[in-house]
This record gives sequence, C-alpha cells and structure tokens, in this order.
Amino acid sequence: MYSLAPFIVLSPLLGFLINGFFGRKIKNETIVGSIGTLAVASSFIIALLIFIEMLGSPAEERKHIVTAFEWIAAGTFSANVAFQVDQLSILMTLIVTGVGSLIHLYSIGYMHGDAGFWRFFTYLNLFIFAMLNLVLADNYLLMFLGWEGVGLCSYLLIGFWYDRNFEKGTTGDAAKKAFIVNRIGDFGFLLAMFLIFNTFGSLTYETVFAQAAGFSVGDNVMFWITLLMFIGATGKSAQIPLYVWLPDAMAGPTPVSALIHAATMVTAGIYMVARSSILYALAPSTMEIVAIIGLLTAFFAGTIGLVQNDIKKVLAYSTVSQLGYMFLGVGVGAFSAGLFHVMTHAFFKALLFLGSGAVIHAMHDEQDIQKMGGLQKFMPWTFRTFAIGSFAIAGFPLLSGFFSKDEILWKAYTDGAPWMWLIAALAAGITAFYMFRLVSLTFLGKERFDLHHVHPHEAPQTMLIPLLVLAFFSIVGGYVGIPHVLGGHNYFEEFLEPVFAGANAKLMMPMHDSAALELGLMGTSVAIGLLGIYAGWKIFTQKMEIAENVAKRFSGLHKILWNKYFVDEAYDAVVVNPIKTTSEKFLWKIFDVKIIDNTLNFSAKFVEATSNIFRRIQTGVVQSYAIVFVAGILFVIGYLMVW
Repeated sequence: MYSLAPFIVLSPLLGFLINGFFGRKIKNETIVGSIGTLAVASSFIIALLIFIEMLGSPAEERKHIVTAFEWIAAGTFSANVAFQVDQLSILMTLIVTGVGSLIHLYSIGYMHGDAGFWRFFTYLNLFIFAMLNLVLADNYLLMFLGWEGVGLCSYLLIGFWYDRNFEKGTTGDAAKKAFIVNRIGDFGFLLAMFLIFNTFGSLTYETVFAQAAGFSVGDNVMFWITLLMFIGATGKSAQIPLYVWLPDAMAGPTPVSALIHAATMVTAGIYMVARSSILYALAPSTMEIVAIIGLLTAFFAGTIGLVQNDIKKVLAYSTVSQLGYMFLGVGVGAFSAGLFHVMTHAFFKALLFLGSGAVIHAMHDEQDIQKMGGLQKFMPWTFRTFAIGSFAIAGFPLLSGFFSKDEILWKAYTDGAPWMWLIAALAAGITAFYMFRLVSLTFLGKERFDLHHVHPHEAPQTMLIPLLVLAFFSIVGGYVGIPHVLGGHNYFEEFLEPVFAGANAKLMMPMHDSAALELGLMGTSVAIGLLGIYAGWKIFTQKMEIAENVAKRFSGLHKILWNKYFVDEAYDAVVVNPIKTTSEKFLWKIFDVKIIDNTLNFSAKFVEATSNIFRRIQTGVVQSYAIVFVAGILFVIGYLMVW
C-alpha cells in the first residue's frame, strides 16, 4: 500500500486539471463539485488504507520513503520528488483529506449559483495538492514547494470574490495582505534551508536528522536554524507578530475559512516544528521562544475575540488563539500533545466555520451577530452541531477539545512553568466565554432581525451532512488520547512516539507521577472553562445590561480590544506608510522620474543630436557625395604637400 503514496498527491492534481481546463465548459455544478470532491475523497481512501496497514505493522516498519523521480541534481546538491510515509505524515494526510473532503461536499451547496463555481473547486483541489506535498515530502525543498503552493492558493481563495468589499477595502486587499505577510515569514524559512544545506550538505530529512543527532544541545547553529524556521511558522500559522493576515482572510468564502484557516494551512507551521523536532530539541532557547510566543498569542488573540461582532471574526481570533496553544505544546517539548490539538481542532473548528457559513447563508450574507438571535428554532440541526463545536473548543469534559487542551495544559505546567499553565488556563476560560457569547447572540434569545425580509432556514443536505460528521468527531475524536490519570490509554501519543524518540532522548524530560496534582490542575481548568461557558450564556441571554455596563465602565479597555490593540494601525504607521511614502516621494518622483527617466531622456537626446550631425553626410544625393570626395582628395593632397 505504501507504494500508492504518490497517488494521494496526484488525485487532487487531476481534479485541478479537469476542472481547470473543462470546468467552464461543463456548466453543471453537480458534476464539477463531484469531480472536486471525489478527487480529495480518493486521496483520503488511499491514506486510510495505508494507515490501516501501518497499524498492523511493527513500529520499526512503519516508515517508508517512496521516490517518484529525481527532481534536481546540481553539483553536490540533489533533491527528489519523494514522499515520506510515517506516523506523522499519515496523520496529517488523513486530517487534510478527510476534513477537506467534507468541506468540498459542503461547498457544493454553499457555492450554488456562484458564477465562479468551477474556478472555486479548481483552487480548492490545487490547495489540497500543495498541502499534501507539504506534509508528505521527504525533504525541505519539496516541503517548501508545498509551503509556497498553499500560500498562493490562500491568496487566490481569499480574494475569490474580488469584486466585493469588506471593512478594510476589497477582498483583493485582504488577499494581498495575506500574501505579503506570508512572504515575510517565508523568507525566514528560506534562510533556514540555506543554513541547513550549508551545515549538513543536504535538505533530505533522513540525512539532516541523522547528522543533527551528533550535535550537542545548545549548539549555536541549531539555534539559528530553528529560529529562522519558526519565523516562517509565525507567518503561516498566524502567530505574533505575523498573525495580522488571518482575521482579514475571513473576507473569502466561508468554506475557505474552514479548510485553509482552521484545519490545514495554518497548522503547517506546527507540522514543520514537529517534523524538525530533533533540531528543536537541540535548541532549548528556541523552544522557549516558541512556547512563550504561543502562550502570548493564545491569550492576546483570545482577549480580542471577546468583543468581536462578526461571526467569522470571532472564529478567526479563536483560531489564532488555538494555534497559540499548539505552539505552547510543541514549545515545551510535548510534540504529540500539540499535534493532538491539531487533530481535534481540525474537527471542531471546521465544524464551527461551516456552521457559521450555514448561518450566513440563511441570513442572506449577514455576519453581524448583533443582528441575529433566536435562530435555534429556525435552524435546529445547525444549532445543535454548532453548540457541540463550541462545547468542544471550550474544553467541556469528555469532548475532544477537553482531552487535547488538558494535555497541553498539563505539559505546560510540568515541562514548562506554573505561570505558563496559569495564563493558558485563563485563555481557556476566555475562549469558553466568547464562544458562548457567540452561541447566545446567534441562536438564543429573541430575534433581532426583520422576519418580513429575512427568512432563516436550515441548510441543504450537502451542507448539513458535513456538519453532522464533524460534530460526531468533535465528540469522540479525543478518545484516542485519554490520559492515564483518568484510567485511559493515550494511543495517540503511543502512535507518534517513534517519530519523536530522537527529540525526546535529547530533551530528557523529568517524570511526573503526581496523579493528585494532575487531577487538581485538570479540575481547576475545567472549572474555569465551565465558569466561562456559564457567564457567556447567562450574560448574553438574560443579563445584557451587565455587558453594556462593563463596556461603559471600562470604555478605554473596550476601545483597545475593539480596535485589536491598534496593531494594524501601528504596522501602518511604522512599516506600511513609511514604505509607501518613501516609494512615492523618493523612489518614484525623485529616483524614477528625475534620475532614471532623465538619464534615459538625456541618452536619447544625445543620440538624436549626434545622429543629426552624421545623417547630413548620408543625404542620398550623388552630387553631395562627389563634393565630399573632391574635398577629401584636395585635403589629402594638401596634407601631403605640406608634410
């Protein structure tokens, strides 16, 4: 089965080519949507078959390299289009293709009637192709190809409705912002690859990791390699300071938000750090930076989410916050815990985004939750699934988010520091509060819209089925990682253990057997989450005046949160506007117009002037040529006589 790995990548590429070349001519939405969906579903089936075979094999036989062809060979450098199939890559492949298939199916209903229907599925398939290259690559160069590919597709999909406006301009502006911010991070990743090749003479994982095992912990080269890679991760996975693109990316269609900005692309940075775990284990300073940035991002983005009124913006800042949790996990050395949250987050965040899409669809493109309310009775199944996703992300006991988030919190306390646990637990409480603020304002209470003009209705089956499937996995998805303290078995961590064995050996984490401490911390975090859930429900269904009074009393803080800490404005003032001013007033009006243009104009005038002199010699009149000949002869004779 492992030999079928290239077909996992080729299937969405084939869907991209068919819809790209013939989608406009097919003109049948069902056929176009089915081609795009089946292309990704086929990849999922192949990946599932490989996963089943992997489970039946001994741990030492679960890793296979499948080479498609030699890609580049120049001097001492070589790179193949080859795929590394192991526990980590197959996990990410199942997430990308499984959730991706459901989102493709959902898109058939959501994008119905759109003029660019075929183009949308073309871009989605291209994105899946690039993402699969990223997670299955056996070398950093092929990973970088997929890395740039998902960046390109993100640009295309965010700006898909290029003729529409949103709060900061057109969707094209949001797409350009995402593209440029990601390029900043990608430059760091590119420098890291140069340094890796200069250090190890290769970009292939096996070669790099084998040589890295001989380096000592704290090596300066490892610090710079991992730090530069993390800069790339902050761009792709929306961490401080490069997170600013993701909230604006909500300008794209909702399935794009679910696929790219919740379940797949934004987790690329987590995957890169996890794949390079041995390198990070050799750079404890970088790991500390990763953990602190992740922790700050989780808390920072969560506080912004408290006051947002756009249903997708709330989920966007929630995504940034949850990505911070994942980086906190891998930053303290709990690579499996970070990836566990990647998986559970893919389920409940894709569910929440698709649920918000169903709401927007029913409300005729209205996204302001202050103009909703009471949708529970109009959209009962959407409400139920959305509530399940909200409980899961809030860490409600026995749902998927509870297990993965608790694992990160426990590791943050034991392998990080108690203050890390405290901030992360507070961020979890904030998440619970704003998610149930969202649920209450959207689905509960009285209707705050005109029923004569708006007629909410349940989503069609193509949109509802993915919601039900994702809701199911949001409930049961965490049971593969039940902690030992609850009498369970962490199969997820056990499955990934061989991938991180080298890193764990370098980290040498201390053993923590205090069941009482773990249960105490778990109970405290659950209590904080339940308090947030209750407060969010109670205030925004029955005690709205409390929220209004708090906003008035702390108007300064509310203004800061409402304006997202003025980070965008600060970037505009410090980076964007100076570049624009310099470009306009100096590079354009002085350097371009006065120096470059005048230099070219002077060159042209000089050539014209000298040409006017020489063209008089070439008049085309024979008599003029005869006069010149005679004058020349007389000049030569006179010169010879004088000489």
